[in-house]
Amino acid sequence: MRKKTLALLITLLLAIVAVVGCGGSEKSNSEPQTGGTDTEAPANVKTKELKLAFNQPENHPQYKAMEELSEKFAEQTNNEYKIEIFPNELLGSQRETIELVQSGTIAMSIVAGSLMENFNPDYTVFNLPYVYDSQEHQMSVLNNQEIVGELFRSTESQGMFVLGTFHGGTRNVYTKKPVFSPADLKGMKIRVMESDTNIKMMAAMGGTGTPMGQGEVYTAIQSGVLDGGENNELIYSNLKHVEVAPHFTYTQHLMIPDYLITNSDVFNKMSAEHQAIFMELFQEAVDYAIELWDVDVETAKAAAEAAGGTFHTVDIKIFQDEVLPLHDEKVVGDTAKALYEKVRQAAK
Repeated sequence: MRKKTLALLITLLLAIVAVVGCGGSEKSNSEPQTGGTDTEAPANVKTKELKLAFNQPENHPQYKAMEELSEKFAEQTNNEYKIEIFPNELLGSQRETIELVQSGTIAMSIVAGSLMENFNPDYTVFNLPYVYDSQEHQMSVLNNQEIVGELFRSTESQGMFVLGTFHGGTRNVYTKKPVFSPADLKGMKIRVMESDTNIKMMAAMGGTGTPMGQGEVYTAIQSGVLDGGENNELIYSNLKHVEVAPHFTYTQHLMIPDYLITNSDVFNKMSAEHQAIFMELFQEAVDYAIELWDVDVETAKAAAEAAGGTFHTVDIKIFQDEVLPLHDEKVVGDTAKALYEKVRQAAK
């Protein structure tokens, strides 16, 4: 799988040699167009192709939402822009695609919120276990520019910044054998996202957090390198993790946001009009993805059960009590403390 990914990446990078500008290519339409559709670019318009990396399959709500955004963005900019989505980690793991965005090799990527901690530790506030009371609470915070605006732009000098946030579901533990308490996780190696917060969270929950790219998890559990993972129902079912870890426990420990990041130059070089169009369409995409989410979760659960999976409900307070001290440890500095206070106030 790794070799296949690298081969695909090398092929794509070679293709980018001819790229004009950051994160995409421009196609000139200088000849008159005949017999085309209404969505074809007018004469003399250069279509800039923006490559977007995504680590999930085409049936994921976020993919569907971004696919619709791409169509509308092309239409509303008279085909000056076309967003090409690469799903299934075709361009590499999320961490790798952040580097591709920073360098301008690709224009955008959808990445898990925990990865942004590596670029500004204040992002930790939004990734803490049990920091949100509900999906509505989470999105009321992350869609509020007065709270997140400065943070989202804080990495601009590093070649990329956050455009906005998708709801990424509620994360739960899934393992080879049932888990009902922190004691049951003792000795288990559980895949977590690459962040110090997640590693310490899993330790507090009783297990051993092991960072790993999503595309490697199935084989790692199957071979015994891992004992399980932690994620939402869609990942559990769609990536067939149910086949190697049939017990899904509703610990509800994380509600990690998924961020749409962009290369700084790519977005800043857009006209103000096109930036406004994109941001309006992105908010529509966020709402559309949420609409799809609940329906897809029920479908994913049914498919996982049909594949032999079992879903366990537990008292989450016993896990909360173990991990809440992590809030005090991780929320350091005046900026982080102010953000944390705003998050909790939004729940009231």
